[in-house]
Amino acid sequence: MRWTLKPKPDTITVSTLSDKLGVGLPVARLLVQRGINTFEEARKFFRPELADLHDPFLMKDMDLAVERIEKALENGENIMVYGDYDVDGTTSVALMATFLRSRYPNVATYIPDRYEEGYGVSYQGIDFAADNDISLIIALDCGIKAIEKVAYAKEKGIDFIICDHHRPGSEIPKAIAVLDPKREDCKYPYDELCGCGVGFKLIQAIVRKNEEPEDILLPYLDLVATAIGADIVPITGENRILAYHGLHVINVAPRKGIKSILGDRKQVTITDLVFIVAPRINAAGRMKHGLHAVDLLTEEDELVVKGFAEEIETFNTDRKSTDKIITEEAKKQILELQEEERLTTVVYNENWHKGVIGIVASRLTETWYRPTLVFTKSGEKLAASARSVKGFDVYEALDGCREYIEQFGGHKYAAGLTLLESEYENFKRKFEEVVSASIDRKLLTPEISIDAELELKDITPKFYRILKQFAPFGPGNMSPVFLSRGLTDTGYGKCVGGDKTHLKCQVRQYENGPAFDVIGFNLGDKLDLIKAGKKFDAVYSLDENTWNGNTSIQLKLKDIRESV
Repeated sequence: MRWTLKPKPDTITVSTLSDKLGVGLPVARLLVQRGINTFEEARKFFRPELADLHDPFLMKDMDLAVERIEKALENGENIMVYGDYDVDGTTSVALMATFLRSRYPNVATYIPDRYEEGYGVSYQGIDFAADNDISLIIALDCGIKAIEKVAYAKEKGIDFIICDHHRPGSEIPKAIAVLDPKREDCKYPYDELCGCGVGFKLIQAIVRKNEEPEDILLPYLDLVATAIGADIVPITGENRILAYHGLHVINVAPRKGIKSILGDRKQVTITDLVFIVAPRINAAGRMKHGLHAVDLLTEEDELVVKGFAEEIETFNTDRKSTDKIITEEAKKQILELQEEERLTTVVYNENWHKGVIGIVASRLTETWYRPTLVFTKSGEKLAASARSVKGFDVYEALDGCREYIEQFGGHKYAAGLTLLESEYENFKRKFEEVVSASIDRKLLTPEISIDAELELKDITPKFYRILKQFAPFGPGNMSPVFLSRGLTDTGYGKCVGGDKTHLKCQVRQYENGPAFDVIGFNLGDKLDLIKAGKKFDAVYSLDENTWNGNTSIQLKLKDIRESV
C-alpha cells in the first residue's frame, strides 16, 4: 500500500476557522482540506438545506421537458417511464412513475431485459410503446447516446424526454428535451448528479412551475439517496444536500420497499445503502428482471411488499453464489495464462452470467489492482464490464480502442461495452497498449489517502461527535483517515475471527496517554509488527464499538508498518 499524506492546509485559515466555529484545530484542518474556509461554508456543510438546491430551470431543456409533460397530461396521452436495470435506473423509474401517477393515471413503467435487450434504450421498448399507444417516453439514467433509437421512435410518432448523467458523444439525440448536466452546452452549476438526481430535478421543476410547496418532494428523497450511494457519485454540492435529507427520510419515514430490506436497522447511513439496499435492488436486474425492483420500490401494500422483498432476497443469494464461482474461475484463468505481468486484466468465458460480470471485475481489480474487463457471450456478440483503479480513466482508455468496439458507455471508473467475438483478441491487445502508454505506474499500487496526522490524545468524545457530523460520507467527502506514529500494543494483540485473519489489539502512543481498542480486518498477518513492544505507525479511521452495553471509540485499521 502507498501511504499518501495530504498537504497541510494554510495555518492562518485553519486557525481563523477554528476560532469562528469554536472547534479544535484538528477539526478545522479537516474542514479546510474539504474546501470549507468560512463560517457560512461550514454552516452549509453541517446543515445542508433543501433551499440551497439550484433552480432546476438552469438545466438546459428543462423548460421544454416540463412543457411536454404538461401537454401529455392535458391531452390524456399515455406516458412510459423507461430506465436502466441497475439501482440508479430502477430508483429513477420508481421516482418518476410514483410522482406522475400521483396526479395522472396513464403511466406505464419499462425496464429493458439485461439479456434480451441489453443496456439503455432498446428497439423492443420503443415497439412496446408503439403497440400500446404510448406517445411520450421519459428515459432515465440512459438515452444520451440513443441517436438512432430516438429517431426510430419519432418515425412511430413517439416523443422522448431524456434524463441522463453519462457523458454525451459528439452528437445529442434529437429528443424533445435532453436533460444532462454533462452536456457541454448545459450551464447547470453542478454536473455530478446521478440519473435519479436528474429525474428529481425534473419533478422539482414541475412542482415549481405549478407553484406547489416543494416539501411534497421530500418522500422521493429516499430513492435519490439510495441512487447516490449505489452509483458512487461525489457526495458534494447538491448530492450532499439530497443524500443528507434522503437519509433523514429513510430514518424517519422510509417507503415500505426500502424498509423491508433494512428491517429494524437504526441510524441508517450511506454505507448501509451501498452494502445492504443496493445489492438487493441490483440483484433483481442481474438475476431476473429490473421491474421486480421497481415493483418493490413503488408498492404500498405491506403484505405484497413482504413477498417482493423475499423474492429479491432469493435473487441476491443466487447472485452471491454465482459471482463467487465466476470470480474463482476468472482468477484461475489469469493464473493459467500467466498474465499477472500485464498492466491490464482481461478475461472471457462464454458461459459466465452476464448479470454478475461487473461484480467479478470489481473483485479482480481488488486482487490484482489493474484496469479490468470481464467478458461473456451476449447473443451474437461479447459483452463486458470494465472497472478501473483510482486515478485512471477507463472510459478514456476504451475510447482509445473504439475501432474494435461496437458500443460502449459509462464513467471514469466503471463502463460497459459490446464487441464482435472476432475482435476480442485485437481489442485485448489494443487495450493493453493504450493502458501501458497512458497509465502512471504508481497507480498500480493501492493508495491510502491520509487526511492528517493525529495524536491519540486529540481523539476525544467531542472530536468524534463533530466528526460524525461530516457524514454522509462518499466520494469527494470520504470518512477521514488518520495517521498516528510510534504506537505500542498494551499486550492484548492477537488474531481473531473464524480463520484468524483479523488483527485485534489495544494501543497507546505515550506511556500515560489514552489507550484505544483497535480492529484491523484482514490484517492478521501483521501481528508480528506489534509484538514484544515494537513501535509501529498506523493508518485508520474512527468508529464506535458497543460491547456489553458500553460504547467506545475504536480505531479501524487500514494498514500498519514498523516505526522508523
